Amino acid sequence: MILPGKTLGVLGGGQLGRMFAHAAERLGYRVHIYEPSADSPAAEVSAHAVHSLYTDLKALEAFVRACDVVTYEFENIPTESLRKLESAAVFRPKWQILEIAQNRLREKTWLRENNFPHVRFAECEAGGNLAEAIRSIGLPCVVKTADFGYDGKGQQKVTDELSLGRAVASFKGQRAVVEQWVDFKCELSVIVARSTAGETRCFPVAENIHTKHILDLSILPARVAAGIQGEACAIAEAIAERLSLTGILAVELFLADSGELLVNEMAPRPHNSGHWSLDGCVTSQFEQHVRAVTGLPLGDVSLTAPSVVMVNILGDSWKWAGDQCVGEPDWTVILGTPRAHLHLYGKKEPRPGRKMGHFTVTAASAEAAIELALRLKAAL
Repeated sequence: MILPGKTLGVLGGGQLGRMFAHAAERLGYRVHIYEPSADSPAAEVSAHAVHSLYTDLKALEAFVRACDVVTYEFENIPTESLRKLESAAVFRPKWQILEIAQNRLREKTWLRENNFPHVRFAECEAGGNLAEAIRSIGLPCVVKTADFGYDGKGQQKVTDELSLGRAVASFKGQRAVVEQWVDFKCELSVIVARSTAGETRCFPVAENIHTKHILDLSILPARVAAGIQGEACAIAEAIAERLSLTGILAVELFLADSGELLVNEMAPRPHNSGHWSLDGCVTSQFEQHVRAVTGLPLGDVSLTAPSVVMVNILGDSWKWAGDQCVGEPDWTVILGTPRAHLHLYGKKEPRPGRKMGHFTVTAASAEAAIELALRLKAAL
């Protein structure tokens, strides 16, 4: 057990690291951030920050040796560096889980080999016959880069011969995954924590609505049957156990029209769809991550209101004149609303599509929470 007063290291300096640092420092820990960019949201609120490349083994080794445990706030970290420093640090979750999650092909293959429900897929090596892989899955389908994809980046839907040709041209020379298109009722996610002692605890299941491949709203609890929620949690807990996870893991799922739950993606870190927990849960996902990686008892994950909705705030909400940002949103729209909570990430440069913050609302019902959330979003 790593008790308060010790030093927690975070690889990555984005908003997830920032919110992790807030939670850790409230519990009495010191947080060190390792981030290549000199201007990062997490470094702004940490006790110490190192700005160097993840491939700089000398700097990275000095960083991890100064920390009692090291975790991550995003998965696209070169695991070769972590492999070489395995004897110098305690990585939680272990770097092997990071390696699985950062590559779509490894992730899908792991799910298949371990008998977890997933979308049917085919792989295509760089320089391979992508058209053949697409035809083996059938149309419609989705072609995705194998490495480092997020928020819809690096993927393309294929519905006919014309879009097939475009996909072959777009992914030329890249390793790709071809996934069967799934008709689904909704997208769900579960965040599961697993401690050093093997204790597991699932947060309530979130229902997620995306716009242009970026998470727009998370609705808690998800508007699906209790049996579906229980099955989603059981899948997430089983994945955490099979991975021997220490930390937290977000598991994204499709609820197919057939009623089947299919695992889409995994992320061994705090997740955008868990931000609601800052205002709507006894223990936030960030405090739970701190508890899990330090060996503390896991916290209560009960909702503190009948319904919670989280809304992402993107750079699109700023005032724009062409490509020029000319003003901020009117934050009093949210700050002046009871049961609404604003969280800004400290990013200095807004851009369309960039996550700049989020807000949550609580209400007595999902309908009331969604109505208030959409009204505030429109006003913002």
